[in-house]
This record gives sequence, C-alpha cells and structure tokens, in this order.
Amino acid sequence: MAKLKVDGNEIEVPDHFTLLQACEEAGAEIPRFCFHERLSIAGNCRMCLVEVKGGPPKPAASCAMGVRDLRPGPEGQLPEVFTNTPMVKKAREGVMEFLLINHPLDCPICDQGGECDLQDQAMAYGVDSSRYKENKRAVEDKYIGPLVKTIMTRCIHCTRCVRFTTEVAGISELGLVGRGEDAEITTFLEQAMTSELQGNVIDLCPVGALTSRPYAFQARPWELTKTETIDVMDAVGSAIRVDTRGREVLRIMPRINEAVNEEWISDKTRFIWDGLRTQRLDRPYLRRDGKLQPATWQEAFAAIKDKVSGTAPEKIGAVAGDLAAVEEMWALKKLMAEIGSSSLDCRQDGAMLNPADGRGSYLFNTGIAGIEDADALLIIGANPRFEAAVLNTRIRKRWRIGGFPIGVIGENANLRYDYTYLGAGTDTLSDVAKASEGFFDALKKAERPMIIVGSGAISGENGAAVLSAAAALAREIGALADGWNGFNVLHTAASRVGGLDIGFVPGEGGKSFAEMASGGVDVLFNLGADEVEIAPGPFVVYIGSHGDRGAHRADVILPGAAYTEKDGTFVNLEGRAQVGSRASFPPGDAREDWAIIRALSAVLGKTLSFDSLAGLQRDLYQSHPGMRSDRVEPAAHDDVLKLADRGGSLGAGSLGSKLGDFYLTNPIARASKVMAECSRLARGEHLEAAE
Repeated sequence: MAKLKVDGNEIEVPDHFTLLQACEEAGAEIPRFCFHERLSIAGNCRMCLVEVKGGPPKPAASCAMGVRDLRPGPEGQLPEVFTNTPMVKKAREGVMEFLLINHPLDCPICDQGGECDLQDQAMAYGVDSSRYKENKRAVEDKYIGPLVKTIMTRCIHCTRCVRFTTEVAGISELGLVGRGEDAEITTFLEQAMTSELQGNVIDLCPVGALTSRPYAFQARPWELTKTETIDVMDAVGSAIRVDTRGREVLRIMPRINEAVNEEWISDKTRFIWDGLRTQRLDRPYLRRDGKLQPATWQEAFAAIKDKVSGTAPEKIGAVAGDLAAVEEMWALKKLMAEIGSSSLDCRQDGAMLNPADGRGSYLFNTGIAGIEDADALLIIGANPRFEAAVLNTRIRKRWRIGGFPIGVIGENANLRYDYTYLGAGTDTLSDVAKASEGFFDALKKAERPMIIVGSGAISGENGAAVLSAAAALAREIGALADGWNGFNVLHTAASRVGGLDIGFVPGEGGKSFAEMASGGVDVLFNLGADEVEIAPGPFVVYIGSHGDRGAHRADVILPGAAYTEKDGTFVNLEGRAQVGSRASFPPGDAREDWAIIRALSAVLGKTLSFDSLAGLQRDLYQSHPGMRSDRVEPAAHDDVLKLADRGGSLGAGSLGSKLGDFYLTNPIARASKVMAECSRLARGEHLEAAE
C-alpha cells in the first residue's frame, strides 16, 4: 500500500495504482479519453493531466504515472497531487482545444450525441472558442463490416479500439497508420473486421468515429426506455441493457458484471435485436387439411384437448428449447405431472447429463471469474471462442498473464490464443499422457488445473463415457482439491442448467427426447425447441415466438414471448440464477409462455395451482430455494468423483464442437438480417459495402 495526498486529503491505495486511479479513489473526477481500466496504458490523449508537487514544473499524465513513482517531500512529507489548480485547468483547456482542431461539428447528426465523452468533457473542461483558424482535415471513411460504422474524421486517435482488438479480442484488425496529420485508424488492407466481439469498440469509442451501423439514425438516447436484463444467446448469462422505444427493441448494450461478462458482450448478443421483430408468431395457428391456418385461442385449445383426452398419459411428452426460462419449464413440468406423464427433456441436443448425478456433474464448477485463478487448462471437444465468446476473453486474459499452458482435444481451431493441440478423437482422451507427455506433466504439476468439456463432446452415443473419462482425468491431474473444482462443462444453451436444476428430464419410465422425436409419443409439447427434427407421427403443440423449424413441424402453434418480452429466471453455466426483466410486449395475440401453459391446464381439466407469475415463482422457490438469488453455490467434489468411477467405452470418433454457424444458432438469430450478413461474411462471401 502507498500513502499520498490528493487535493489535501490523505489516502492509502495499492502501490500498483496509477495516479488517475488514486485520484478517483480520493473522490476527484479525472477526465480521460485513452485510458480504460481493462486495456493497456497508452497515455496519448493527455486529458488526464494533474499537478504533482515537487515534480517537474509542468502537468503530468495521471494515467501513465504510478503512485510508486512519486517522491516524498524533503522532510519525508507525503507526496501530493492536485487536480484542480490553475495549472491543471489551463492544461486541460489547452488539450481540449487541441483535440477539437480537426473534430467536425457533427453533433446534430452524430449517433453518439447525448452519450459522447468528447461532448461531455468539452462542456466541463473546454473553452468557448478556438485560436485555430486552419481548415479541418478530412479522413476517408472505411467500410469495416456490417456492424461498425465509421466516420473517421471524428477520430481523436485514442487507440482504444486498436488495443481492444489486439489485447481482448485477440486479433490485430485495427491499427494506426501514417504520421502526424496523415495518421488514421484503419483495418489492415481495408478488409472487414472478423472478430465476434467487434461491437465492443462502439462502446469504447469516446467520440462518434465508431458507431453501430444497424442502429444508425434509429433514435436518440433520451427517447429510449432502458431495461436491465440477461442475455440468452449463450449460456454465459451476460448482463445487458435493452433499449426500447414503444414496443420496439432498438438497441442492446452490455452492463458491467465483474463475475460474469465484465463489460463485454458478443456481436450476436448486441445485434440480434432486429430478429425480434421479424418472422414473429402473433396469433395461434391450427393445421387443417395439411396446412397451418390462423385460429382463435379457443379453437387451438379445443384441438389440443381433443387430442390429449384421447391419448394415454405415457404417450404424451414435452421438450424444452434453448431459450426457455425456468418459470415456463417449471409450469410445463407441473402440467405433465398432472397429466401423468414423465416423458420430458430439456436436452434437445442429446447431451448425456443427468441431475441425478449431482450439480457438479454439469456445472462450470471453476466459475467464470475463477478462470483467472487457474494455472493450466485442457479443452475437450469445445470451441469456447464461439460457444461462449465472452468466457473465451477470460481464458485469453489469463493466458496473456503467462504461466498458463493450454491443451486442446478436438477441433484444431483459431481460439485467439496459443495452445498445444493434442489430437481430435477419443483415442487422445483415453491417453492424454501418450498424446503429449510434456503437456500432461504441466497439468499434473499445476496447483489449480482445469478441464473444460464441450456439450458437443458429450451428446453422442458415447457422451456418457466421454464425460466420465474427463472426470477421471480431472481426478488424476489433481483438479479436485480443497477450495478448487477444476471440472467444467461448457453449455451452449441458456436454458440447460436451469432445466437440469428443476429436473426437466425423463422420470421413472419416461422417454428421452430422442425417443420421443422418433415416434415414441403421440402428443409432444414443444416449448421453443427449434434445433431438432421430429419424425412424422406425433401431434406437436409448439409454444414459441418465431416461425422457425419448430413451428413448421407443429400441428398447433401457440404464440409465445421472446426473452425481451417476459420476466423470467435463467441459470447460467456456472449455476448463477439471474432474473431477466421484460423490456417490451409480445406482438398481436402472443402471450408469455407460462401464462399459455396455465390457461391450457385449465382447458385440459388439470388446473395448475398458480394464476400469476408471482405465484408460480413462489411455488418454484419453495422447491428450489437456490433460484431466489444469484449466488453460486459450490457443487460437491463427490459428484465428479462418482462420475469418474462410472467409466464406459469411448469407442472411436472425433470430439469437435457441434455449434454450427455462430451467427445462426437460434430462431431469433435466423430471423435477423444483420446476423445473416455476418454469417455470409464469415463464410467468405462477398458483401457490398452499401452505406
């Protein structure tokens, strides 16, 4: 720790703090453009100038000077820093005047207006005139892809975007070229950006040089209603803010959550919003004469009642999709219990996970923030760059610190960090030591090694054996120790952990989804499962928000709400229960999914015990108290040890990720024009740079 005085107030801060951080700790406001807590220090905007007593007779850049660099007074007095002296005021005004030499007066037509750091700081620290009369320079705009719009004349060369792409995203796609008046930020060879995290440069840009292309000229920030909620595009559970105007979602932005996503979100999370308004189901449909035709709620419910009443309970089943909230899964489970069926499944991808084995068998036990404490990593059958893009930034963050060997069994993909490729198949997993003796020794020597098993690797016929082999390997390398559980399952579905927690899996005598989909049931309730194929035969009741694959196969469609249109609980891959809030309302006659199930239960004569969301949640919390808070309860090591003892035949085969196209993994994404453009670009197809 180090002691110093800031504006006469004595404070004590860690000795690795910069002067900027120390001043803010003391309550002083320090303007900045280039400094960012999660990026390396550049020190090139000079807006954070302060006066250091006893230092040189000029202001110092507080972001680039550490508290350990300060010298005490001649008689041992504490070092002193001043943030509001005439010297500092004059210096900041001069820097602001210099920054505005070439900056255009675009505020009336700039999308950053109202949220612009330069605008705010010019008001707070600038002057009302400029001494420069020269013509402003102009810079040609660059097309860097369908997501980020550039007006580079506004750029002040803070290099935040350059440092983000290089350090966090892991690919040097932006750089500063030229010198002096010719300096400009650009993509190398003027190609479109390819990072799945590129949208974060929009938030980082302190001026209007990089803005959202899909959001351009849609709204001003003061027109929007802002709702804090949870992302469901993957299983990470990133904290987001949904901005709406009326009933329309116009923008999705990240919120800070140090334990989960820090302040980053993936491009799929950020730009999915245009898919929320297209291909929507806004009324019930009933299949008549082989075609789906509009119907009333009464007609749809009557058709379901006729079919269910004439079907034996054991011939009725239910499946939950990847975007379902815990509340609607709980309501559907209760309805199935009232009907007398135990055939229900939330594992639409066939993952061989079972809550009977304990939470430790299917959670990301290390925790997302816990990745930073690990000192070795083995990835089995996963591609975290696409399956959990924000989680992958944590892995890269830990890798950049050093002393973090990474090994991969499965797909030899570009993960944005260096790793040892051990092999592609189950034979490598069966004998990791033989595949790479050096890496296996590094795992054994590590104090806190961790293993990540992808959901694709455990969804085949040998999935249970792969899961058991990974658990056995975790035990062998010492990944299960006091205060440390290094066995992790990487899910790709937002609903998966919540579904497993409430037991939305086949009960005694019940059928799995694979058995139900192949004709094992006569009536199948489909709660938004769109990534599946259901064989001809079963009568399918689809409850969902988009006219996607599930709706095409349905015999009755009951229009539900998207994740931004309902309150609901989502449990992320580390077991953190988080509540999402409704930002807008479903279109037309669509209703929240739990309300549809409750109304249907009354028609079927199996009325459920609740008639409001609060009542449903009260019932849920009584059975599962952990759903009430977002604390992560550590799972027992015994769950993993029992899994390791199970064994099984690994057989032969590869252990690759089964995610498919990152930009088109769910019905909302497939309805999005922006995601379609990103998908085409990712596949190497030519995109016209249309403004």
